[in-house]
Amino acid sequence: MDIISLGEAMVEFNQATTGNTYVSGFGGDTSNCAVAAARQGARVAYISAVGRDAFGDQLIAMWAKESVDSTWVDRDADAPTGIYFVTHGDDGHHFTYYRKGSAASRMTPKGVPAEAIGAAKILHISAISQAISESACDAVFAAIQVARQAGVLVSYDTNLRLSLWPLDRATAVIQRTAALSSIILPGLDDAIALTGREDPDQIVDCYLQLGVEIVALTLGEQGAIVATPTERQRIAPHRVECQDATGAGDTFDGAFLARIAAGDDAFAAARYANAAAAISTTGYGAIAPIPGPAAVHSLMAST
Repeated sequence: MDIISLGEAMVEFNQATTGNTYVSGFGGDTSNCAVAAARQGARVAYISAVGRDAFGDQLIAMWAKESVDSTWVDRDADAPTGIYFVTHGDDGHHFTYYRKGSAASRMTPKGVPAEAIGAAKILHISAISQAISESACDAVFAAIQVARQAGVLVSYDTNLRLSLWPLDRATAVIQRTAALSSIILPGLDDAIALTGREDPDQIVDCYLQLGVEIVALTLGEQGAIVATPTERQRIAPHRVECQDATGAGDTFDGAFLARIAAGDDAFAAARYANAAAAISTTGYGAIAPIPGPAAVHSLMAST
């Protein structure tokens, strides 16, 4: 595999533009990333657990459709698949989660497929995967250890969900994980909370000082900053008709990692990922609007 991603996948119910109708879909940051990478042509696998229920069946079918290998997704007969709702207001989108005791939260280090991770180019994880339970957090660290021993790049999204754990614990765990990562993919708002810095360049410096090889800090409508220890570039935003930003950061992650796996340098990968993320905001849901290469190259060529 080019990329093997570990975390919690969920079924999504996204509020339609009018009334109280909800459109079903799929979410979970590391799963979204896996789908985004697969749509760019990368060979992708997913590590997780889902319930032995209808929602778990739907996720397994979705990964098959998206060419994401789900061999290492366990089916748990004693725990449900997580679900969440997305509502929309004047100040943006809001999430309501029903994930306590989910199958994914019961992951443990024993379920980490060392051979599969060791055969990949990139392992992708996120802070949400660590926040859902202590055992899942342990599983993430076990996967990191396997990857580092095998020379596999570790990619880390610092997605911060304070509804899942307190800021002090989140900060300690995320900083430790960042120091073990090759690539870090923070969003600006989360990074401000985690580092205590507001200036994007200072945030990038914080992560580079931990020994991270590539920092790709997404800035929403302002684009991104991408840095290595020797070079730094600002990636200009694309102006699109934004409908729903759900999963835009995950689309950036997946597209970025797909291009890294294909041999691009960090800056070329970020320019591609920035365009992919912009397109993903023009539709509703975390997965449905994720573009393929043709749409991405078209937007890049037009701006």
